[in-house]
Amino acid sequence: MQFKHPEILYALLLLIIPIIIHLFQLRKFQKVAFTNVQFLKELTIQTRKSSQLKKWLTLLTRMLLLACVIIAFAQPYLSNSENFNTKSETVIYLDNSFSMQAQGNNGTLLNSAIQDIIENIDEDESISVFTNNTNFYNTSIKAIKNDLIQLKHSPSQLGYDAAVLKGKNVFSKDESSIKNLVLISDFQQKNDILTIAKDSTTAIKLVQLKPTTATNIAIDSLYISKSTVENLELTVLLKNQGDRIETLPVSLFNDDKLIAKSAVDIESESSTIFTIPTNTIFNGKITIEDANLQYDNELYFNIDQREAIKVLAINEADDTFLKKIYTSDEFDYSSTLFNTLNYNRLDDQNLIVLNELKEIPLSLIAALKAFTNNGGNMLIIPSNNIRLNTYSQLFNNYNFSKFDSISPQEKRVTTINFSHPLLTNVFDKQIKNFQYPKVNSYYYNASNSGTSILSFEDGSSFLSQSKNTYRFSAALNTDNSNFKNSPLIVPVLYNIGKQSLKVPKLYYTLGEENSIDIPTKLQQDDILTLVNGENSVIPLQQTYTNKVALKTSDYPNSSGIIAVQNKETFLKNLSFNFNRNESNLAYFDLTNIENATVSESITTTINDIKSATNVNELWKWFVIFALAFLIIEMLILKYLK
Repeated sequence: MQFKHPEILYALLLLIIPIIIHLFQLRKFQKVAFTNVQFLKELTIQTRKSSQLKKWLTLLTRMLLLACVIIAFAQPYLSNSENFNTKSETVIYLDNSFSMQAQGNNGTLLNSAIQDIIENIDEDESISVFTNNTNFYNTSIKAIKNDLIQLKHSPSQLGYDAAVLKGKNVFSKDESSIKNLVLISDFQQKNDILTIAKDSTTAIKLVQLKPTTATNIAIDSLYISKSTVENLELTVLLKNQGDRIETLPVSLFNDDKLIAKSAVDIESESSTIFTIPTNTIFNGKITIEDANLQYDNELYFNIDQREAIKVLAINEADDTFLKKIYTSDEFDYSSTLFNTLNYNRLDDQNLIVLNELKEIPLSLIAALKAFTNNGGNMLIIPSNNIRLNTYSQLFNNYNFSKFDSISPQEKRVTTINFSHPLLTNVFDKQIKNFQYPKVNSYYYNASNSGTSILSFEDGSSFLSQSKNTYRFSAALNTDNSNFKNSPLIVPVLYNIGKQSLKVPKLYYTLGEENSIDIPTKLQQDDILTLVNGENSVIPLQQTYTNKVALKTSDYPNSSGIIAVQNKETFLKNLSFNFNRNESNLAYFDLTNIENATVSESITTTINDIKSATNVNELWKWFVIFALAFLIIEMLILKYLK
């Protein structure tokens, strides 16, 4: 037993001394042999007749009463801590990622966790709670109760190391306080490895909430698997974690109208195909029914009117190969001879191809620089006979090294940069015995400035890139190269054209940085907005002559179809879906985790924290004893004669 005010006990000591002195003054009791039963009986007879016993009992009772009162004022207590006023700090990380939608014994894991926190933590106790996307620091459950009840799931989750670090930073600098960091999660297995670093200043407690069943069906992805003049085939990929399902309904909606429905037999993975008309505006949604995680039961997509990518070839050589690649179904291809070029046409293009020009005048260099600065792309194919100084002036604007004089030496193109964005989806695997193209002459560039896409056998670049400009180092005419007959020419030039305008995808992933080109011409002070019902936001954007590049990351924050508008003018729709990385319900085994205590109950964990600093006050008992002795004294005075 400990005392909050031990100095008051000195008064008790001063009280005991007179009691002892007074007892020695009771001479009748000094010679009594208490070990002899006969004497004891005689003593009883004598004391009943004597008022001395009454005085002794009264004094003893009164002293005990005063002792209880004094001890009560000293405030005795029992505690596990060394000091009764040790401060305790509690910080809670509450995982509100989508995997916490899984069903537990009392509803979803997240709702059960919120309910346990509200029920087990005192309303006015100072506490800090943070989630993946919200923070409640140095507050109370009473103040944040409604916020917790209305808490929504977050599309992204903090790494466990990041959650521990963030939680530790919330604590005060008081070294004497007891610091408890509680991580409440299902501890889903992801890329992070769960380890807890040793820390003597903070007690880390892991509360792992487990679902009743680890089963889930998810719409994983959607893509166009086939395109014809009349129809598009949409393939929907589904994944299942659990028992085989023989009949899973899958529905296709356009806006709110049910267009088609199919049923799939799924064990671990399956797919189904829907067919829709080509060249129609389609605001689509795929849905399934699954009682477990809800966020992956829907997938939004949209198909708008296709914008043709504008390509202009400035020719001093045959451009038939360009016409075959940049076809009218996807591109708006036009060509002009160099000596009849209308400079006013340049700003309206997405890609300009310099097809074997012998020289590039300063006026064209200036126009091309303005064009690329406004977001346009350029492809340079040199002639066999160029004026080096004019090309050098052009290259100075794009961080390309200068061409040396032409080398009349046959070279093979033997190195392919498979990781370059132009080629990432072209090859299923890296090919070694490929029939590589060759050139009969080329322009050597020693520094290899820019990013090399295709290279010769000596390592010098055949095709390189610097920002939004691409450059060949040899002419592509059939007299100089067989590259036009190579399997490489179509994917390389086609992807250069496709990447000149980032055509909106079927859908984008929330929480990631997406770059989206909107083909439009804005007037001065015009700005694009993303509109979702009554909500609108202005995203990050960069305006060019004939397009606006949007960048989205934090908004939108919910899945669905969002409209892009210029003031009140509708331009197009964009679809957003949550990342599916939460759909796999695999969890860490915390049995052997070090430097942390593990529990499956929030209630138990919170009670353990309370008991560690709990102070059992005993002063009330001594007040009760004092009242009891007061009653005894009154009874003695009244009934003992």
